[in-house]
Amino acid sequence: MNIVTRLYLPIIAVLGLVTPAVTDDYTFFVHQIQMDGDGDASNDLDWDVSVPQEGSQQSPLAINPHGARFELWAIKSDPLADYLIDTTYVNSYIPVAEVTITSEDPYTVIPRTRADRPFSVSIMASGMSDDPTAEAAATSVKLIRHVQSYGPGGTGSNVDRSSATLLTQGSLENNGTHEFNYDLSAVPGGDRTKIRGEERFSVFSLADYQAPESQLDSAFIQVWPIAETSITGLANGSVIKGIAPEVKIDLVDLYPDSWTYAQVYPGEPVLGTEGTIVPGSSILIDGTIPRDETVVVADWDNVVKEDGNYTLEVITITPFGADRLSYRSFEVERTIRLNGAVTSVE
Repeated sequence: MNIVTRLYLPIIAVLGLVTPAVTDDYTFFVHQIQMDGDGDASNDLDWDVSVPQEGSQQSPLAINPHGARFELWAIKSDPLADYLIDTTYVNSYIPVAEVTITSEDPYTVIPRTRADRPFSVSIMASGMSDDPTAEAAATSVKLIRHVQSYGPGGTGSNVDRSSATLLTQGSLENNGTHEFNYDLSAVPGGDRTKIRGEERFSVFSLADYQAPESQLDSAFIQVWPIAETSITGLANGSVIKGIAPEVKIDLVDLYPDSWTYAQVYPGEPVLGTEGTIVPGSSILIDGTIPRDETVVVADWDNVVKEDGNYTLEVITITPFGADRLSYRSFEVERTIRLNGAVTSVE
């Protein structure tokens, strides 16, 4: 007799809580794959069901004896792109695993970080037997780490994940939480400040006589490059004797959650100094991918009213803190000084 059950899907546990402004751009659905055990994926039964951003609901199909795989997908409307958010395999006797990736960025739709920042992977494993006579499939799971570059200017839209590079492979043989901390991403790229891509961590069950090797859970984190800038129209050591010149600021790879601006303060450049924001220089980004921007600053005499030495600094603020992207030291000298002598002729 075949025994079938239904699975209650905890959607909120996967997606977390995100702002309405972000989730309005996404729709979500669960893809259920019923495995028939013959090893031929073309014979498996597929079913899709739309799901809300948070909450829980019953699986659309009953779980058969050979198990089922569930895939949670997010569809972004503009630009059109799809993302495999999470995957899990369900059976009546195999181990269970849940993969969670976190970084310093609290964004939860898709975990993300920057090329120079750390991230952590937590794997909760349960259901493994401690019986020394049990089959390997009941006492161990496989952990696999893949890395994949998006390429120059890539955003991960419709990326072919079958071409990802296998970086490491190992086993987990104990129930409980397994923590892994990484100082930097291993996404391929020559200039380590400019890598863009993703890392995926997947847990698989081992094959046995009843079921093939199956993915129990998987999660990935996107890695974005470090921003940079160039300033033209104002050189280091410049002397302003009249109207402040027009300054062009080219910004490249601004982080998806960032506030970038130019500020001016008296004196030499000192990290951490709070200056006066130059009008028209502020760029606020609340998106999903890095952006390039160009700012042209004019009519900024009101922030350099007095003669003296000044610093113009470009600052970007992200979930990782405040960083100086570039600066210019210059002098303002508008006061006219006359040197002369008075003599008399007798």
